Amino acid sequence: MKELSIYFKTYNELTKCELFDIYFLRQEVFIVEQNCVYQDIDQKDHYSYHLMAYDNDILVAYLRIVHPGISYDEPSIGRVLTKMSYRRRGISKNIMQSAIQKVRDVYNHSNIRISAQEYLIPFYTSLNFVPVGEVYLEDDIPHIEMMHKD
Repeated sequence: MKELSIYFKTYNELTKCELFDIYFLRQEVFIVEQNCVYQDIDQKDHYSYHLMAYDNDILVAYLRIVHPGISYDEPSIGRVLTKMSYRRRGISKNIMQSAIQKVRDVYNHSNIRISAQEYLIPFYTSLNFVPVGEVYLEDDIPHIEMMHKD
């Protein structure tokens, strides 16, 4: 696979096509694939950096970095996903590492809080996140808050 093109943009910088790609892929993964009916599109998108990883003109991975004070006191990373046909290639780890660096660059902040699906604890632990608190249900899926500290 050739190198993916990775872009960070604020909500106001996104083109209509990019926003469509983001919402389409988020719906594909979080609503259809995970069979979870919930309101994916929310106001937090307005207060986020959006990381998009494209293979030519196909959005294959995505995440958002939510500004501090919106979801948590710290910056947070969420909506992390990779298109099913692109999984198991290390893309999610690469975009998470890019996002962690972006948080450091933009916010001069090393603490990052996430709400991780419980089964992904080993993945996030490999990126130096540690569980904080107890497992809870979010949209009937077990989650846990995790914190990244340097």
